[in-house]
Amino acid sequence: MRLRLATWNINSVRLRVEQVARFVDEQAPDVLCLQEIKCREGEFPREAFEQMGLPHLKIAGQKGWHGVAIASRLPIEDVAVLNACREGHARCVSARVAGVEIQNFYVPAGGDVPDRALNPKFDHKLDFFETLTAELARRDPKDPLIVTGDLNVAPGEFDVWSHRQMSRIVSHTPVEVAAMEALKASLGFIDLPRAAVPEPEKLFSWWSYRAADFRKSNRGLRLDHILVTPGLREAAFRAGAAASRVHDDVREWERPSDHAPVSADFAL
Repeated sequence: MRLRLATWNINSVRLRVEQVARFVDEQAPDVLCLQEIKCREGEFPREAFEQMGLPHLKIAGQKGWHGVAIASRLPIEDVAVLNACREGHARCVSARVAGVEIQNFYVPAGGDVPDRALNPKFDHKLDFFETLTAELARRDPKDPLIVTGDLNVAPGEFDVWSHRQMSRIVSHTPVEVAAMEALKASLGFIDLPRAAVPEPEKLFSWWSYRAADFRKSNRGLRLDHILVTPGLREAAFRAGAAASRVHDDVREWERPSDHAPVSADFAL
């Protein structure tokens, strides 16, 4: 069977539920992982998702802030949440779908100052990565696991519009890049979007609202990720290539999120 998973920082699910419905209609994801839903569980638009054909839901909500959800066409089984957030925010939600464990994260952005001692938000971000990496390192890399979501780090030189300038800005500083690399190394994770679009081609999933024309300025960052364990390598690669893409056309829609959806297909 084909399993199509998509991740999307929706920046308010109630505000953009019509965009979600359009994306689901056009791209037919079997599993949709959302971040920044910005509502409590009881406020989530369940009926709309049922009408989309995604009736199976796991939601971790929070009033006005953060919040993550997994919506699925297929039945969901419960699995333990890898809750790496020391502040108790709604930043982690998990499920097992078709035998595959999915961990969906919204990693803290980290504020503006890339210094752990001076900026508690940046310290929180790095602590999140460290806690999550330590938890993952206890797992078996042969198990089918997807770690996905808005991880808020653009890890490579070609994942940012300017490596030189962004190396001093939160999201691409050397310490964050190192934290992301440690996370990937914990289980030998495969970065599917980058496997599908190898370097040195630029690849972004986020563009600031400040630019009147995001394509013209193209000052983007790749903050949204789909990482899979070696146990999913065979399922993720077809004819030697990963079927993964950034749906940047969605960023052109009316009242868009500043993030575009990212998807990957699996042959299970």
